Amino acid sequence: ELDTSKVRPSRRAALNTSTKPQRINEVQPLASSRIPTGILELDRVLGGGFVPGTAVLLAGDPGIGKSTLTLQAAHKYAQATGRAVLYVTGEESAEQVKLRAERLDCLSNELFVVAETMLDAIRNHIKELEPALCIIDSVQTLYDSELPSAPGSVGQVRECAAGIIMQAKSLNMPVILVGHVTKEGTVAGPRTLEHMVDTVLNFEGEKFQSFRLLRASKNRFGSTGELGVFEMRQEGLVEVENASKVFLDEYDNTRSGCAILPAAEGTRVLLVEVQALVSPSPMSSPRRRFTGLDQNRAHMLLAVLERRAGLRLSQLEAYLNVVGGVMVDEPGSDLAVCFAVASSAVEQKLPPATVFIGEVGLGGEVRSVTHMQQRLDESAKLGFQQAVVPKLRGENVRAPEGLRLIQISNLRQGLEKFYLVGKHDE
Repeated sequence: ELDTSKVRPSRRAALNTSTKPQRINEVQPLASSRIPTGILELDRVLGGGFVPGTAVLLAGDPGIGKSTLTLQAAHKYAQATGRAVLYVTGEESAEQVKLRAERLDCLSNELFVVAETMLDAIRNHIKELEPALCIIDSVQTLYDSELPSAPGSVGQVRECAAGIIMQAKSLNMPVILVGHVTKEGTVAGPRTLEHMVDTVLNFEGEKFQSFRLLRASKNRFGSTGELGVFEMRQEGLVEVENASKVFLDEYDNTRSGCAILPAAEGTRVLLVEVQALVSPSPMSSPRRRFTGLDQNRAHMLLAVLERRAGLRLSQLEAYLNVVGGVMVDEPGSDLAVCFAVASSAVEQKLPPATVFIGEVGLGGEVRSVTHMQQRLDESAKLGFQQAVVPKLRGENVRAPEGLRLIQISNLRQGLEKFYLVGKHDE
């Protein structure tokens, strides 16, 4: 018989299991595959709600609103299920959490809070209460007295998280582990933590912007392409249903260097403004700064504009920004970026009520992208009148009513149509 007396508790639980192998066709599914959280934007990213026994890692910069989101989710979940929800805080006292709950209007008889960092004590609370949901804020504060390392160390975070996750799965209880993000943008603690959980949610936003974006970088039970949009207000995080309208509220089409991009985020299309500023450089090595865009892709597009479209950019500084703190990382943004840069370079504004959709290759060719119909439909719904798109060869895409399609096969051809480069410029 296997001696488990010297094995750590988190590992001993796995060794003492009595589960036997089953044929996959004979496995009985759970009665309820998903339980909605009550927060529609969170449900969208999760794929419809929590799967029983799922482990979710919520990562984000300090002060971005992770504790606010989890407290609101705990309150909504307690109301939706009518069962106990346990909120474990290792960074605040129970009294501080109560004050925040009052401000957020998140007081519920079924919401239990405990200020605790010891792993054994937390596991005992879970065993006694048997909550419908457990939230650990944050996983970096957990401490196992049987381990010699300090709280927050790689070993402590990994073993404590393993202990909580195993218990959650044995009880079919969803658990949210809140984790801080380092300056490099990775979850503080071991990278193995991301492999231990079922879902990794990233909570993003600019420090001086009120909007917050929720994305899934890993989701065993749903898509990783969905996007949830929130606005931070005095009363807490408020869901933003029509995010495109909010992001374009202050759009001014009288300036050069501004282009509108219908960005696809999962099943949602988000219209955002791409801004470019090109100016002479006083230095021998011009500066290039990009916010909200992939750095490597932006550099590539500047090179394509110079080599394939004839724009002289090598001695000019270039600054690119996606308004609203949104991070756009998809090929469909290429055309909007190129037109914004060209517009700024020649100081000529782009036509009003126009969107730009398409991928740009190294040869300057413009390629089609996914979700073209959804992008066009959303653009038309918001009142845009024309869209610059790649040649639609055999694609089942129709122009929505009121939206004119301008099809181009290469970047230079498109820039010439809008007089951003001359037909004989080299």
